[in-house]
Amino acid sequence: MIDDSLQAALDEAEMDMDAALEHLVHELNTIRAGRANPQMLDGVRVEAYGTTVPLNQVANTAAPQADLITVSPYDKNTIGAIERGITEANLGLNPTNNGSQILLSIPPLTEERRRDLAKTARAKGEEAKISIRNARRSAKDTIKKTAAAESLSEDMEYEAEQALQDLTDRFVVRVDKTLDNKEKDIMTV
Repeated sequence: MIDDSLQAALDEAEMDMDAALEHLVHELNTIRAGRANPQMLDGVRVEAYGTTVPLNQVANTAAPQADLITVSPYDKNTIGAIERGITEANLGLNPTNNGSQILLSIPPLTEERRRDLAKTARAKGEEAKISIRNARRSAKDTIKKTAAAESLSEDMEYEAEQALQDLTDRFVVRVDKTLDNKEKDIMTV
């Protein structure tokens, strides 16, 4: 049975690891995988109403076809600014303005571009693993300090450290699975 104060350190580590995994999933969603995905535009910023805002605050995005994204502005006066924002985001997409909405044709990925995207995904996965390891290190330090401060037995400290390592291993496996799925998605023609 793990002491409550040690369990608190484990719970905090789990929340940090979960946040790292969620961040990875969000980052991977912005990587293009051959199919049109409105989340590809999450990083696009638009100069509208005298300030810079995320695209999703001034327009609705949708993917009606596998190779097309439509951007429908809430206010037609912002269509030029949205078009500029997409161009300046350097996503490799050429916006077409039809007057009421912007169409983004998604060209097929070359083999070289697919490999580059897979490499980028792996790098983001490694960043997530580093965040998970940092959460483990922080929790391990907390466990050691708490065990010393409360004069807990070495067995209890060891048990908490083992639980922490099991938690870390589970999250690393989840990162690997998420990464494998994204790489398959990217490499599928």
